[in-house]
Amino acid sequence: MGLPLRSSPVRLLDDRDLPAVRQLLARDPVTDVFVASRVEACGLDPWRLGAEVWGHVVDGRIAALCYSGANLWPVGAGPASVRLFAERARRAGRRCSSIVGEASSVAELWRHLEPTWGPAREVRGEQPLLAIETAPLIAPDRHVRLVRPDELDILMPASIAMFTEEIGVSPILADGGALYRARVAEFVGQRRSFARIEDGRVLFKAEIGAVAGGVCQVQGVWVAPELRGRGLGAAGTASVVALAQAMFAPVVSLYVNDFNLPARRAYERVGFRRAGTFASILF
Repeated sequence: MGLPLRSSPVRLLDDRDLPAVRQLLARDPVTDVFVASRVEACGLDPWRLGAEVWGHVVDGRIAALCYSGANLWPVGAGPASVRLFAERARRAGRRCSSIVGEASSVAELWRHLEPTWGPAREVRGEQPLLAIETAPLIAPDRHVRLVRPDELDILMPASIAMFTEEIGVSPILADGGALYRARVAEFVGQRRSFARIEDGRVLFKAEIGAVAGGVCQVQGVWVAPELRGRGLGAAGTASVVALAQAMFAPVVSLYVNDFNLPARRAYERVGFRRAGTFASILF
């Protein structure tokens, strides 16, 4: 039999662990901004967080974390930590829609979990993590601005199209889109949603998905299909970078699929540089 949970080197963290968790998340603020933003907003209580954070404890010190919610997201996890997180995840059963994070940790976690959780719908083994801390290298699109709350109905079709194109499934299948609409509305209400809107139609959009530790992360970048290849995405992203640096944090990051060469070239034009490598396992 295994050790009792209270004696396990992996345990459920709570708000008493916040100082140690913040210290660990501060080691690599660009890589770990998603988990750090959730912890800063909600603490470690699972009810408020809507997720659990597990800690691998070594000699009384938290050596690594794993965020377990809609995403399973390891933080600072070497092979020993990953193996223990995989054991806990396997016992709990799969409740996440993806495994995301630093590529080597995700690959190792999936190696342990694939025999019971597999097959995955898609494995994206290399997603360049990019960051910029200077002004954009190209002129921003002056038409990109904050989305107003009364423009939610205008934004939704573009948001649904972006999600479907990026993830491969529609976000409105499960519940008619109520949960996804609430999430999009939350970004708008938090002044984190940006778009170029003309004649009641979105030409470009993006959101700030996470903010913590002097870093903010862009997500959901989308250009209307018939307008792609004209520089709208690069100029729009430059606008979002400039606005995000003014409103949220000096360092702006994002991650991109390695096969999306047009987007990678656009981000390079804006001034983003490689900061690491992510991977995603999609279910």
